[in-house]
Amino acid sequence: MTRTTATKSGPRKSAAKKTAAKKSAATFTAEEQAAMKARARELKAEARASRSSAEGEADLLARVDEMAAAERDVARRIHALVMATAPGLQPRTWYGMPAWAKDGKVLCFFQSAGKFKTRYATFGFSDQARLDDGGLWPTSFAIHRFGDAEAATLAALVRRAAG
Repeated sequence: MTRTTATKSGPRKSAAKKTAAKKSAATFTAEEQAAMKARARELKAEARASRSSAEGEADLLARVDEMAAAERDVARRIHALVMATAPGLQPRTWYGMPAWAKDGKVLCFFQSAGKFKTRYATFGFSDQARLDDGGLWPTSFAIHRFGDAEAATLAALVRRAAG
């Protein structure tokens, strides 16, 4: 018969449970854990009160200001492009990334390469985007450079996604 020892706050965790908890925590990188914590903060803020578009934009621009200079410039250009192309979208953050929502649901987002230490920044669309095209279509685009041609392509995608 096994005997468990209890403390004032409840039963002690077994060594196996402690090890399992450590392994579980180790499966996410520090960047992923930070993104999940950012999302939890975003959800709490949304639950407290309905946020204005200006507050969402302030949060978005604060995240952009944290980026490396080259990505910061691209993110600012993309933000301006999205707002000019689909002014009805609400700027906000999503997992600590700049994002734009429609009817309270994220439609598209920008992810800097520095956030998850990846090779390039990406611009992605959620399943809310109206980009369906046959049986297969892209939902995320790598950004190696962001010139006029890329801006035109992105503007067309955002316009289509916003419906």
